[in-house]
Amino acid sequence: MSAIFDFSSLLTVILLLICTCAYLRDMRPTMFDGGQTLQPGETRLKQTGVLGFFWKMSRIGERLSPYVGASCVVMAINLLFFK
Repeated sequence: MSAIFDFSSLLTVILLLICTCAYLRDMRPTMFDGGQTLQPGETRLKQTGVLGFFWKMSRIGERLSPYVGASCVVMAINLLFFK
């Protein structure tokens, strides 16, 4: 069954995506920025497209890391013992 139709698999894929993007951003901070720099008067970079989506996932992983980590532990216990 596809991960789209199974809620547990969909959550697993989303958690793995968030964790992977946060890890890659930690290893290479400019990876999702596309080599852009802030212009005078700008407060943040404009993120669009696929790299923008990955950038947003990495920000979720950075800012909510305790909750993401706890969710990963809960999902691991669910997959190991209840499936």
